[in-house]
Amino acid sequence: MTLLHDDRLAEAFDRAAPSYDRMTAANPGYHGHLRRSARRLRLPDEGSGLSVLDLGCGTGSSTRALLHVAPRATITAVDASAGMLEQARNKTWPPSVSFVHTTAENVGSTDAAGAHDAVFAAYLFRNLADPDTVLHTVRELLRPGGRIAVHEYALSGRPAHHAVWNAVMRGLVVPWGRLHGDAALYQHLHRSVLDFDTAEQFADRLQRAGFVDVRVLPLPGWQTGITHTFLATRG
Repeated sequence: MTLLHDDRLAEAFDRAAPSYDRMTAANPGYHGHLRRSARRLRLPDEGSGLSVLDLGCGTGSSTRALLHVAPRATITAVDASAGMLEQARNKTWPPSVSFVHTTAENVGSTDAAGAHDAVFAAYLFRNLADPDTVLHTVRELLRPGGRIAVHEYALSGRPAHHAVWNAVMRGLVVPWGRLHGDAALYQHLHRSVLDFDTAEQFADRLQRAGFVDVRVLPLPGWQTGITHTFLATRG
């Protein structure tokens, strides 16, 4: 199948938004894994005085994970899908959390260079047409020494992990999408992981974008070797 990008992908997420939280709730460890990746940013003093960008926030699950580990931070959550943002905004948030409708490619036009102490990006980069340009933009938005945590499906390269991913998507997730009216989106999400970087390749991509101290950390459970936290610092 042809992968969805840009406006077509945002529109697909718009359609899927009303039922998206039900799908993720059925994924064992989904929210706990997000909190683990957010915690790996090691934001000091519960984030007091810090500005954090949640890039590709979707319905707000990643935003909630950030708020859990850094309740005193100022969090700006950004997404290209108006429908997903509507679901996020309908939840209860403190005044320190704000939501912005814009694409990852355009976020640099709304924020100043060095505006953020940390960036969190969950399930975003494999869906971008030009991830390298966005990584360069994110680097410029971070203050020197600021950190990025990317929580992403990036296969290890081992055949067993490919097999698990294919079994879960073909046996559970794509059929669920058909029942809820948007099989094309979930077929895209299945294929996007297979076509994306391995974990090692994405770590190399971060280094090419100018990040330093790049680390790749696994996540537990059935997603071991499938989902990783990528940590890096703006030098």
